[in-house]
Amino acid sequence: MEEKTTVLPSLIRVSTGTAIVLDLLSGKLDAQPTTAYLMTYREGKCTANCGFCPQASGSKSSAELLSRITWPKFPTRDAVKALSDGFKKGKIKRVCIQALNYPEVFVHLEALVKEIKKEAAVPVSVSCQPRSRANIELLKHAGVDRLGVPLDAATQPLFNVIKGKNSNGPYRWDIELLMLSEALAVFGRGKVSTHLIIGLGETEREATETVQKCVDMEILPALFAFTPVRGTTLEKKPAPPLDAYRRVQLARYLIVKRVTRAERMMFDREGRIEDFGLPKEVLEETVNSGEPFRTSGCRDCNRPFYNEKPGGPIYNFPRVPTKTEIEAIKAGFKIFS
Repeated sequence: MEEKTTVLPSLIRVSTGTAIVLDLLSGKLDAQPTTAYLMTYREGKCTANCGFCPQASGSKSSAELLSRITWPKFPTRDAVKALSDGFKKGKIKRVCIQALNYPEVFVHLEALVKEIKKEAAVPVSVSCQPRSRANIELLKHAGVDRLGVPLDAATQPLFNVIKGKNSNGPYRWDIELLMLSEALAVFGRGKVSTHLIIGLGETEREATETVQKCVDMEILPALFAFTPVRGTTLEKKPAPPLDAYRRVQLARYLIVKRVTRAERMMFDREGRIEDFGLPKEVLEETVNSGEPFRTSGCRDCNRPFYNEKPGGPIYNFPRVPTKTEIEAIKAGFKIFS
């Protein structure tokens, strides 16, 4: 049987922070990314139409944007060589590839992952909508170490409006949950992730219950704060209130660490978290560590300023928060006032 050939894409997008760390660009950083972030390249936009995304087919945003980050394009072989050198020098600890939706994307991903693995023994994660088990298996065989299948929305009705059938998008809630289960079957426990964008219209209770559902499935849920980007469908929607995001961050951390569960928590009539189901001293010790408020997700992922400007407010800290920052966080929790 003739061996299948793969086609390495000629260009790849690299987040600005990653490009600076890897010496593909010059510049100064307030916080250096510990993971190298790449994004598949194509002429034009993604075939999906997610309301929050600059890459959406209906978006009027720049094709260089994802969230508020700029992703310039580079020759793929130059980027891979820089990745290899950066990993060997300890500048990065992992590679994360964000995948647009277009017909050749899995051909490109397969070739790209193989090329990266040929150059360096660096862990590689891919965040994509696989659409089938065959594509999941293809990524596993190519050398992907961890797979992320983003839900983005915390509830099915929100999903339908923002990235599903009501947005003229190709994605379906039930299929995404099935793909998470299939990814778990192929990659194994501890190697599958998803993420939720907080601030799309869900209640804190709905977000917390979806986090619990993911953890019960053995899927690691990460959190993003909704970031309005000019040119997207949701450009006029505000970012979530910081205190609400902090409560969901803490709930997510406690659930992932299996310290509590969503059904042990108490919520008010508006779905806001009133009680985490734990003694005050346990909560205070957890909050004082600062860990719940750092960037959540895969190991060695800090995504500096993906959701915020360096001047703040900071939703996801790319480092351990300072004592002053922790005191400000505590002030937002009624239990400590």
